[in-house]
Amino acid sequence: MKNILFKAGLFLIIGLTTINSYAQKGDLLFPQSPGIVSFTYRNNFQKDVPATLDIVKGNGITDIEFSNLFNQTPEYLRKQLDERGIKCSSYGVGYDDLVNKTAEVANAAKILGAQYVRVAGIPHKGAFTLENAQQAVADFNKYGKILKEQYGLTFIYHNHGFEFQPYEDGTLYDYLVKNTDPKYVSFELDILWAFFPGQDPAQLLNKYGRRYKALHLKDLRKGIERGSLSGSTSQENDMILGTGQIDLPAVLKAAQKAGVQHFYLEDESSASIVQVPESIKYLNGLKK
Repeated sequence: MKNILFKAGLFLIIGLTTINSYAQKGDLLFPQSPGIVSFTYRNNFQKDVPATLDIVKGNGITDIEFSNLFNQTPEYLRKQLDERGIKCSSYGVGYDDLVNKTAEVANAAKILGAQYVRVAGIPHKGAFTLENAQQAVADFNKYGKILKEQYGLTFIYHNHGFEFQPYEDGTLYDYLVKNTDPKYVSFELDILWAFFPGQDPAQLLNKYGRRYKALHLKDLRKGIERGSLSGSTSQENDMILGTGQIDLPAVLKAAQKAGVQHFYLEDESSASIVQVPESIKYLNGLKK
């Protein structure tokens, strides 16, 4: 009888602990672990891929977007990822490679295990123009279709700030979204490169919803003036999440409502090794 009561009490304690754990997790605004963009640790990856992946895994991160192969083969990178239980969900390439090396890009993405092929820029001289946007729409629709139909991959475009040139009753970014085929072209929102040119990332997420598959989590240093369409600001303006200007809780709520699948930390600063763990702490502490 004592043994039965002991077991019953033990199960009750375990049950209450589990319920409490679920309740605490349910109170969090961002209960999942973020992913990371390889560019965050670009200098480390150039020197030692395995050691850098150990840093990634040590931060509890198991989802990565590679924006560079760092002079390694996709097979080698995949082996290193598999050994650490890390998944490459997105593979970033240049615009020219998307157009001129489509099969090579797709094969590398498949070997890495990626679901997405990402481009983060559109060739242009001076201010971004309607003609630049029209060419991009044609290329994105064409090569997005090839990636989807021939390789089962999803093409995503990552904004870089210059796309927000005024156009009609919106911007050329609006033109890109509205004129690309949702079957073949999706988007990755870099919140800093939307906020810095003067846009509201949460409003963009609310506006275009499920066109967004991924998001770059960043924050902009306080005191930096907004409104530039240059697509450029100092990498040292990337701050620990929650210490800059961006309303991250509003962004996260909008992104979750939009159904964003991947949240990648990207810290371009020279202090990324120190700042990334602090950004993760910030995310882990956000309450609804």
